[in-house]
Amino acid sequence: MPRLEFTLNGRAVAVDVDGDASLLDVLRDRFGVLSVKDGCQPQGQCGACLALIDGKPRVTCATKAIKAQGKDVVTLEGLTADDRDLVARCFVAAAGLQCGFCIPGLALRAHALVAKNPAPTRDEIAQAVDVHLCRCTGYTKIIDAVELLAKAKRGEGEPEILADGGVGASLARYRGAEMVLGDRPYVDDLRFDGMLIGAMVLSEHARAKVLAIDTSAALAVAGVERVLTWRDVPGERWYGLIYNDWPGFVAAGEEVRCVGDFIACVVAKDKATAFAAAALVKVDYEVRPAVLTPQRGLEPDAPRVNPNHANVLQRTRFARGDVDDALEHSAFVARGTFVSQRIEHLFLEPESAVCVPTADGGLHLYTQGQGIFDDRRQVARFLAMDEGDVFVELVPNGGAFGGKEDMSVQPHAALAARLTGRAVKVALTREQSVRVHPKRHPLTMEYAVGCDAEGRLTAVRARLVGDTGAYASVGGKVLERAAGHACGPYRVPVVAIDAVAVYTNNPPCGAMRGFGANQASFAIEGCLDMLAEQVGLDGWEMRWRNAVEIGDRLATGQVLEKSVGVKRTLEAVRDRYRALRAAGKAVGIACGIKNTGIGNGAVEWGKCRLVVEDDLSVALHQGYTEMGQGLLTVTQQFAAEVTGLPAATFRPRVDATFALGCGQTTGSRATLFAGRAVKSAAEKLKAELDRGLSLAELRGRVFAADIVVDDTTPPDVVVANPKTHTAFGYATQVVVLDARGALEHVIAAHDVGRVVNPALCEGQIEGSVHMGLGFALSEELPCEDGMPVTFKLRDIGVLRARDMPTVEVLLIEEPEPEGPFGAKGVGEIGLVPTAGAVAGALYAFDGKRRFTLPMKDSPAFEAISVGNIKGDRVAWS
Repeated sequence: MPRLEFTLNGRAVAVDVDGDASLLDVLRDRFGVLSVKDGCQPQGQCGACLALIDGKPRVTCATKAIKAQGKDVVTLEGLTADDRDLVARCFVAAAGLQCGFCIPGLALRAHALVAKNPAPTRDEIAQAVDVHLCRCTGYTKIIDAVELLAKAKRGEGEPEILADGGVGASLARYRGAEMVLGDRPYVDDLRFDGMLIGAMVLSEHARAKVLAIDTSAALAVAGVERVLTWRDVPGERWYGLIYNDWPGFVAAGEEVRCVGDFIACVVAKDKATAFAAAALVKVDYEVRPAVLTPQRGLEPDAPRVNPNHANVLQRTRFARGDVDDALEHSAFVARGTFVSQRIEHLFLEPESAVCVPTADGGLHLYTQGQGIFDDRRQVARFLAMDEGDVFVELVPNGGAFGGKEDMSVQPHAALAARLTGRAVKVALTREQSVRVHPKRHPLTMEYAVGCDAEGRLTAVRARLVGDTGAYASVGGKVLERAAGHACGPYRVPVVAIDAVAVYTNNPPCGAMRGFGANQASFAIEGCLDMLAEQVGLDGWEMRWRNAVEIGDRLATGQVLEKSVGVKRTLEAVRDRYRALRAAGKAVGIACGIKNTGIGNGAVEWGKCRLVVEDDLSVALHQGYTEMGQGLLTVTQQFAAEVTGLPAATFRPRVDATFALGCGQTTGSRATLFAGRAVKSAAEKLKAELDRGLSLAELRGRVFAADIVVDDTTPPDVVVANPKTHTAFGYATQVVVLDARGALEHVIAAHDVGRVVNPALCEGQIEGSVHMGLGFALSEELPCEDGMPVTFKLRDIGVLRARDMPTVEVLLIEEPEPEGPFGAKGVGEIGLVPTAGAVAGALYAFDGKRRFTLPMKDSPAFEAISVGNIKGDRVAWS
């Protein structure tokens, strides 16, 4: 092995390295430098692994370690204490971080940029961070943070951080400074004595019978401890959130059903050994014709994709009135077939899990999952263990957006730890991540929408077909949600909606931010634009005449009784929309609605335990996942608001200390349900404080609150006045194009119930708009024979900072009585109307109606730097 000698953070170091080893792996695995993160190795396209090499920013995952010979390498750990403190304070003060996984690289880039250019413009900052991908923020507040840093370095003022505050205050993100500096660990950063590393072996085919699995060559590699296959599973091999239709390992004699199926897990002394040995596992296949479209899956002679369920996963229908008659007697009818694409979540932190055996014979599982108690249930079942013997702890993750609801490598890490008696980490590469986890559903949506001569809607007929891939995940619920949102936030007296989720041999599809509502929104908003043109109304007036109010009925039949702010969001943008049109700008407008809470008959919980600790802090236990949305911070604010104690008194935790299973962090519900539980528990603590007791006198006391919401109606239950969801968020967005037809500006007016934390709320919406613009224009994950055609981050099409227009957020408060202090969810509504508004703006620019996403046949896409997939394109229709 070559001897590598270089200077690391001011200290001369030397190490023997493999000639192919990346500098990233050497920094992390040999020197314990964890501010550099592995988001895409070896692509060098996310920037999370940034270091300064001889003073120049370089991505270390795409740099061979041996290239650092004799160089000076500096990471965030090597900055001076003053510089570390300042950059951290600037990002926290600007709310320039969410999940935080990408931020250490961006913070180091900011430091280097400001050292070279003390007064960068916003455009210069956007260009400088082009190598960096942030999936959460939309970049606005990252650029704000860099501007703050530059001003502070010029002596023009220090960043101001709000360290305390209740509801309505922009309280600094919990542990934000640690996240900026890379000091707060993610799962892949965890290290334990004697820890082994697991590497997964995936299917090579979308559909094939596994004839034999030969692990002998892998077992012969020095340093390999075990090679796990289906034979090693002591419990139930099949798991799932709703249906147990997803195997932890595919067995010999069974079919693989997609290219993300797990065949084996190689457990070895280190990562290099594990992955090298994994490549030696030999699998003999009998390749079979795959079901590659939902249309094929619906045909009577189609092969059954999954042995545990028919090809139709779920069908949802809503009907009211005679739709054929209503359309026939409508003054105008808009018709169209709208097609949306498969999309990769592209959270920055790939899936990983660590499991450590405990002294009492149990396991301690460290997970990044969106529902730690669902993780525990499925892992315990896989291992044939009692759930109480599996202690599960959330390590707040580096982004999820729905893509970490399902099992990934948690059961494999747990099985390996159980069988070896040692700590085991299993992590997916970026390519494996793209192949394994569920995606956004591609939908085909056939619409017919009628209105009268004044533009008031008369009827909607919609048929939606979704490709749910090889496993159920929550795919049936996504189509259910798309059906329930098929009419948007509009009053429609007659409806006939049919939505079906179909198994195929493509990668699974499941939860992703928007959860079907954004696909349906693209279709209904396009129909409203067509009707507005026929009636002779502008887009704003068409929506105003049809927007729901209290007392109106949604497509599902639910009568709205409270917190309906869509007209207020329309009012907020009216004057700007019309002024922009009058000025000759190409402008589009769209409205959106998104449920808060799963609803549809689900029993939902918020659970909290406040525990007064010996140091007089209060542990704040609740069951939902922090994944960048700011949940831990807002729960602190709820508790502080009720008790009057400083927010820093409360220390959020998500683990199995208490039985706080609430299901998945999904449906924009965590703030509402967890917040209600925190508020209730805090009121009990407050009552004791009001009695004159001090925290010292309350040491060890537990203040508990369990909130249950069980009053919603399943779609297949016929009642006069169904309640399908607890609450809804509403929005109106305006998209403005420049003279080239490129994105210029977005106005996003959102009814958020009550603004708990203005900075975090604004950041959620900015990030959602960023994702919505990608959905509209540049993002897709086409597959050929069930295999994604690309794994490159730039090809997948998530917008970079230089691609983003300016985003203006208008927060509207229409308090939700069932929410804590009037709050309701904002995590998903931000991208629901975006694609429709972009399509409207493009029509205003070039007169072309667009029915297929992404709209790559547009000048707006041509101006974007990402999404240029090479090779043949897949036609989703």
